[in-house]
Amino acid sequence: MDRSKVIFGNKISDRDYKKACKAKDKFIKKYGDDSNVDYNMVIEKNSHIGDSLGVYDVLLKDGESKEQFDLEKGIIVGNIRMGFGHYRISMAMASAAKAMGYTPYWMDLNGYPQTTCTKIISYQNYLYSLGSRLSKNKLFNKLVWEPTNYETFRQLTYNANDQKAAELMANVYKKVPKEIPVIGTHVWPAQAAIHAGMKHVVNAIPDNWPMALHFAEGSVHTIQCKNAYMGYRICNGMNKKAVCNPMPNDDLVYTGHYIDHELVSNIEADCAARLARKENGKPMRFLLTIGGAGAQKEIFAAIIKYLLPAIKAEKAALYVNVGDYKNVWDELCNELPEMKSVSAEHFDNFDETTKFAEDALTGDVAGIHGFYHANIFEAVYCTNLLMRSCDVLVTKPSELAFYPVPKLFIKRVGKHEMWGAIHAAEMGDGTLECRDIPHTLQMIDLFMQDDRLLIDMCESILQNKKVGLYDGAYKVVELAMGLKTI
Repeated sequence: MDRSKVIFGNKISDRDYKKACKAKDKFIKKYGDDSNVDYNMVIEKNSHIGDSLGVYDVLLKDGESKEQFDLEKGIIVGNIRMGFGHYRISMAMASAAKAMGYTPYWMDLNGYPQTTCTKIISYQNYLYSLGSRLSKNKLFNKLVWEPTNYETFRQLTYNANDQKAAELMANVYKKVPKEIPVIGTHVWPAQAAIHAGMKHVVNAIPDNWPMALHFAEGSVHTIQCKNAYMGYRICNGMNKKAVCNPMPNDDLVYTGHYIDHELVSNIEADCAARLARKENGKPMRFLLTIGGAGAQKEIFAAIIKYLLPAIKAEKAALYVNVGDYKNVWDELCNELPEMKSVSAEHFDNFDETTKFAEDALTGDVAGIHGFYHANIFEAVYCTNLLMRSCDVLVTKPSELAFYPVPKLFIKRVGKHEMWGAIHAAEMGDGTLECRDIPHTLQMIDLFMQDDRLLIDMCESILQNKKVGLYDGAYKVVELAMGLKTI
């Protein structure tokens, strides 16, 4: 079945189909076609999050595998690194799987540099990161970046192109037993799994702006927000003004937010601690987390500069996670030399970071604490560890928009992200998107000076938990494992 010709009953024009085939041919010419290569597969416990999340890496390298797939309890988490978001969602799936008694196997399709698959994804990742950085230019953002992320990715023709590219990614699944369920936290791992003949595939869609980019026909698609359901179901606007054939009912499932077990299970305790700190006049803790594209440094600098007097007066405290971008921390320190005297650096020592996060749950925190980890797992999971003891998470409205912590949203990177802030504001656990620095600083003041804002968000988080809003990762895992019995 050629999944680029017809998508959910919607026929792609001959012209657009030929363009998709030509795009695939260009990839083959540039990166080769390794469809017939027989890569050796090795399974190893992940040395960074293996103990905490039970994760085993699926690697394509020489050697004998000491571990074997658990055909009864095993589940593949297929992902890519494109920014931090898809890794973060994958960690939530792995965390839920472990808590439910399953064994999560980590397949990073951007982590096999010898393969055509990774070469294609790395190239696309480069383009996306470049676009994110260039989006700071207002003209480029208005004319190129936002329309691309909002309308170009929305079209069925874009999905046709991706499906052809995904045919070249399927080989990485060759030695994976076909009956093991797969959760794709980006569409490419899901599409590649379908092309490879994997029998039980769930495509966990990250965004709540409906785009055909996220379609992996043949899989079960899950969404985090009910306001996205109808847009995906009827393929709204995905063939410009034409009315599309809808997705079949069984192909689309609402699950709620994809959140780690460690965060969901501690919501009550963490919200109580936030309210107690507010009542007792403790420094308000802001967690600033930079995305994988590293595009928010200027906003970070403005926030830190604004908060420095409050930090020195012990009315505020900062966690700054620069991920694996140490240069961002260095640039912040160069731009704001006065922050050095009140800063502690937690660099490339995950044990120290973990202990700091644990101690902060019950102890006092003052000053600025900078976090940097060269390893991608540690860089991403650092935010999860710090999230529990922070009072307010400061982030662009991407995947972190769905997490059960009070949130202050800074300017988006791509128009599709604005719906994350809209959804969080509707759910009561986040602000509106602050699209410039003055409005961001206004919201900082509100959190600091207004008692109700933090209290209301904590109360909303508690209520949202009661209705299962944050149970999406559990439900995705349950759905994936349940496909084996159908």
